[in-house]
Amino acid sequence: MKPVTVLTLLVVAASVAVYLTPPPAGLSANTMHAAALVVLTIGLWAIGALPEHITGFLFLTLAMVLAVAPAPVVFSGFASATLWLVLGGLIMAEAVNRTGLARRLAGVVFERFAQSYAQLVTAVVVAAIVLSFVMPATIGRVLLLLPIVSALGERVGFEYGSTGYNGLCLAALMATYQCGTTVLTANAPNLVLAGSAEALYGVQITYAEYLWVQFPVLGLVKAAAIVALVCRLFPAAVRPAPAARAAAPLSPAEQRMAAILVVALALWATDFLHGVKAGWIALAAGIVCLLPRVGVMPVSAFGDVRLGPYFYVGATLGLGLVTQTTGLSEALGRLLQGVLAIETGAHFVNFVSLSLLATLAGLFTTNPAQPAVLAPLAEYFAEATGWPLKAALMTIGVGFTTLVLPYQVPPVVVGMQVGGLRVATVLRLALPLLAFSLLALLPLQYLWWRLIGYFG
Repeated sequence: MKPVTVLTLLVVAASVAVYLTPPPAGLSANTMHAAALVVLTIGLWAIGALPEHITGFLFLTLAMVLAVAPAPVVFSGFASATLWLVLGGLIMAEAVNRTGLARRLAGVVFERFAQSYAQLVTAVVVAAIVLSFVMPATIGRVLLLLPIVSALGERVGFEYGSTGYNGLCLAALMATYQCGTTVLTANAPNLVLAGSAEALYGVQITYAEYLWVQFPVLGLVKAAAIVALVCRLFPAAVRPAPAARAAAPLSPAEQRMAAILVVALALWATDFLHGVKAGWIALAAGIVCLLPRVGVMPVSAFGDVRLGPYFYVGATLGLGLVTQTTGLSEALGRLLQGVLAIETGAHFVNFVSLSLLATLAGLFTTNPAQPAVLAPLAEYFAEATGWPLKAALMTIGVGFTTLVLPYQVPPVVVGMQVGGLRVATVLRLALPLLAFSLLALLPLQYLWWRLIGYFG
């Protein structure tokens, strides 16, 4: 019997056992039923026995069949503006790829900085960050960047599997995910966090606020750390690359796509001024991409858009509200408050404890589900620490920006396959980067939040 099958049977058995367990004092039978459903859903997501969106469908179905929560709660994610940001982002990602604009942007960055290995690694990281702003789909960015980086490595003398080749691929992979978690529209966990804040508490996390709070340390400083660690752990020397041909002028479709992106980015960055949610901006931009004449791809291209992430995120948002309304989050909050060293006024200790909790939670579920599991607990953490609710919510973002093991993040697994990277090779960078994040970036992030008054 395959290990995945054994683990799946264990998860199913554990969820059935929880479902049949008499509720302890202070809990209702419905809370135990919700706990069983959460164990099953998160367990299947962690194992990866089924595609994430299929597990999401299973959660939605069982929640209704078992009457764990009413339909407006179970399907609440589909009423969230964040979910429509996912859909709009998926359409935009398809459009950016089809027009070739993303490949052109990456090429422009690489051609200017191919004089040394350090410059090349820096260019790869910069390209990954730039694409995080214009291409809201992590897997799409990975699938775009890795082949380009691989070809670029060959041009400067790096054979497949060589130290230099591995260094460039890892720089692209780590920057694409870890730095991308600091741009609200760039990664699924960010969107789940924003959607959970809206669905659970009516709290709006704007594009500009998210960028201001997370990007300076966890985006820029971490990007510099990735460059330094890659150059240190995967040293190599480049040979002069042959002169590249002059780039062709922008096609009409690329020009229109660039205009759509500029307008969307401007509206996202100023959402705190005009009040239009990022989800509606993304949806409008996606629709414009599909319109005749002014768009960049035919309406039939919608059939090529990967809708799995849309339903996956919708299910994770519903999971969060089910956890809250059934009393499960309250019970978990009381339990964790007794376990963690949390006390009012101890800001640094509280910040480190909650950030570590959010980081380690990723070991037990897939990455986008981390905020769905932890967001319902944010109000209890906010009360225990004396922080504003947003600060407690944002510590979840601090946690999922840090990668512990590759399996946590599906796009990283995809990138390993595309780049031919072994797990041991990925861990050579991931573990030192984890140590740097915990020992240096956590204190820096705390100081940044203190500086901007984010703890209230």
